[in-house]
Amino acid sequence: MADPKGFLTTGREVAKTRPVGERVKDWNEVYVPGSLLPIISKQAGRCMDCGIPFCHNGCPLGNLIPEWNDYAYREDWTAASERLHATNNFPEFTGRLCPAPCESACVLGINQPAVTIKNVEVSIIDKAWDSGDVTPQPPERLSGKTVAVIGSGPAGLAAAQQLTRAGHTVAVFERADRIGGLLRYGIPEFKMEKSHINRRIEQMRAEGTKFRTEVEIGKDIDAAKLRRRYDAVVIAAGATVSRDLPVPGRELNGVHFAMEYLPLANKVQEGDLTVSPITAEGKHVVVIGGGDTGADCVGTAHRQGALSVTQLEIMPRPGEDRNADQPWPTFPMLYKVTSAHEEGGERVYSVSTTHFEGSAPEEGQTVGNVQALHLVEVEFKDGKLEQKPGTERRIPAQLVTLAMGFTGTDRTNGLVQQFGLELDGRGNVARDADFATNVDGVFVAGDAGRGQSLIVWAIAEGRSAARGVDRFLTGASALPAPIRPTDRSLVV
Repeated sequence: MADPKGFLTTGREVAKTRPVGERVKDWNEVYVPGSLLPIISKQAGRCMDCGIPFCHNGCPLGNLIPEWNDYAYREDWTAASERLHATNNFPEFTGRLCPAPCESACVLGINQPAVTIKNVEVSIIDKAWDSGDVTPQPPERLSGKTVAVIGSGPAGLAAAQQLTRAGHTVAVFERADRIGGLLRYGIPEFKMEKSHINRRIEQMRAEGTKFRTEVEIGKDIDAAKLRRRYDAVVIAAGATVSRDLPVPGRELNGVHFAMEYLPLANKVQEGDLTVSPITAEGKHVVVIGGGDTGADCVGTAHRQGALSVTQLEIMPRPGEDRNADQPWPTFPMLYKVTSAHEEGGERVYSVSTTHFEGSAPEEGQTVGNVQALHLVEVEFKDGKLEQKPGTERRIPAQLVTLAMGFTGTDRTNGLVQQFGLELDGRGNVARDADFATNVDGVFVAGDAGRGQSLIVWAIAEGRSAARGVDRFLTGASALPAPIRPTDRSLVV
């Protein structure tokens, strides 16, 4: 146990963020560099080393949290890094991006603020990179088997790294021009600088993983040909079909999916573009959707110089404390203020968009530009969402981003049809207990099989699918499988 009295003598202290006026002028991560190390050992000492660590169950990766908390408290960073990597391929990603269901399940959180598990995690991995403790781990021998991984998000990368280290020859195919999937183009730079992805890719290259960018399976390469060329295939293409909003005026210029808007902002930071073709500069911006993707749109709009930013959510505003029907150790729905929300803007709950209003088409245009959004307040009655008469209003909007989630994997590029994959009732690729699809030798991991989920679930899926692939190729496997396809988050 780290500090037997740590949870009694030390209060919770989290990473410091840079002043709002400073950080909205750049795209660097919002946290003060180096602010965690002076406090993190004491914060790790708050871990109770409880008899049954529910944080293990809160995290689908089964992270050995009390163990690396103990090492962090003693400042044995090498041992802490080893324990961290025992269950997680990419802790620098999860430490920055995961909403930390482990903290919701922390035993200390029953009657005190939980241990700052995320902050401890990111401190350990950043220290490990600085100290040279993160090195390539190439296999001792090759199996002679080949695997194609379709998609380079967290699930695809985790599966690829596990299978490469098991001795298989792995090639990752990515339809974008850079590796990383949503990590690369869906997550803004201010949440995670892309240098963290780049150095992991270099580690994986040194281990033997091959990467093929700007190749879309189903279009550029026929899926059946890929299946014949490789001994096994892992589909980790994500749930990339954005949920639409079919209301009058949807066709107006200036109404975009979040995943049309965010990647362009990231391409500016990569140096591909000087200015984003879709920019919030000088505009009234409305973000429809109250989740993390919506918050990413809010923070991006602030940095692009929006006149105003309004975020709409159809559900009621959550409370700041657990409801009785969301008891510990479940992951509760709480009112969350992200760094993007700290930077300004208005959040409006319990409203639904009725239609968009636009200008007349200009010369050369077939439709006009969005100018305003009309909304109405809604409420639940007898389990149904109903509009409240007399609550209609109009708000200005010259840029609207739709951040309402995703409805399944892409079914227009030919991948599903060419492989002959079966889908489940939610539009995800169906799989069995080994993450295998109905097609022999073809497996699925991540959001393509689970549906839209968290980064920790994506990595856990990639690791678990890798075990299924390894067993298919060799007849047995020593690779870990932290979850089953049917496992779900610890919620009520």
